[in-house]
Amino acid sequence: MSTPAQATLALVVDGWFDGEQRHSGPTTFTVINGQISAIDAGDHSAALAVRGLSVERGAFLIPGLVDAHVHLFLDGAPTEQAVRSAHLKQPLEQLVEAARASARQSLSLGITQVRDAGDRHGINNRVRAEAESPNSNLAKVRSTGLGIKRAKRYGAFMATDVDDAQSIRDSIQSLAVANDEIKLILTGIIDFDAGAVTDEPQFTLDEARVVVDAARTHGRNTMVHCSGPKGLAIAAAAGVGSIEHGFFMSRDTLALMAQNQVAWTPTFCPVHFQWAQPQAVGWKPETVGNLRRILDQHAQHLLMAQELGVPLLLGTDAGSMGVEHGHAVFDEIDRYLEAGLSLQDTLRAATSANRRHFGQTHTTLRPGAAWDAVLLARDPFEHIQALRQAVKVWRGGD
Repeated sequence: MSTPAQATLALVVDGWFDGEQRHSGPTTFTVINGQISAIDAGDHSAALAVRGLSVERGAFLIPGLVDAHVHLFLDGAPTEQAVRSAHLKQPLEQLVEAARASARQSLSLGITQVRDAGDRHGINNRVRAEAESPNSNLAKVRSTGLGIKRAKRYGAFMATDVDDAQSIRDSIQSLAVANDEIKLILTGIIDFDAGAVTDEPQFTLDEARVVVDAARTHGRNTMVHCSGPKGLAIAAAAGVGSIEHGFFMSRDTLALMAQNQVAWTPTFCPVHFQWAQPQAVGWKPETVGNLRRILDQHAQHLLMAQELGVPLLLGTDAGSMGVEHGHAVFDEIDRYLEAGLSLQDTLRAATSANRRHFGQTHTTLRPGAAWDAVLLARDPFEHIQALRQAVKVWRGGD
């Protein structure tokens, strides 16, 4: 269950993860009006009860999880193409309600914040405003609004067309008024039959730098849809804020990303679903083999990125086929663990790293931070399934 952010209570837990590190042993959290007042080792419930605070107990506490890449108005549950196509043809208000349902489901599972990666209807900005209400029962939303792309190229469902450098600057100036970040569609999608990105990048390095510079001029970071060696090299050299998806990385590109502090949101989930459920897409055996190879390489590059110091953001591309809002976060966590990252590093990517990338004041559970947290029935470092079983969720502000 989720509860209002302006809680006043004392919570005693057996262990906790602050967003960076795991802590063992009884710990008492004092929360006043939705803000962490104190974190004290030991069980101080008796003294706090005397002060009139309601005392709760639990096994393990973590910060609210963050999904750094979703499309709220898309429903990831249906896998039949006809159903998915019919969903997109619904009236606007029904798509808005679908987005609300996605944000509600995410919050109920312990995902207290999401970054919506673009839709052409402006639904993400609308739901962001609704989520600002303390009792909205929606995950908080960070929105890229409408992105930018080239005419007649991939991305029409989430981006508007730009032309020359001045067109890019003018569009960004307009989009920055409402959008938290600027979304750039730099490449198309993967041709899984070929096992590669086969089309050319939509923007040159000079043009990508225009995007980055224009966004910074208006106080905005850039998130870039990109896969394939050519596009990734451009994004890394341009110093974008984050690369989304990023399939077909190389060590050189990752090293440049680390140097320029370009973050990476790997989004394993959509490709993993198509590998695990090829019948949903109708893939032939050769294509399934390509999917497995792509996933294995992606896992190797994730480990490499961690070693090189690339900031990692956990995001799922929820709304894609088979990628359900909220639930997909735990699937993505599983992919990180399978790749060889520790649970501590993985949870960092799903909590403090995302908040830090978003420029939020408080990125961990600490005195002074908003009470944005998830209570679990067991320690996930000992029982990983506990992450999927939130006992209580508190959604705080920044």
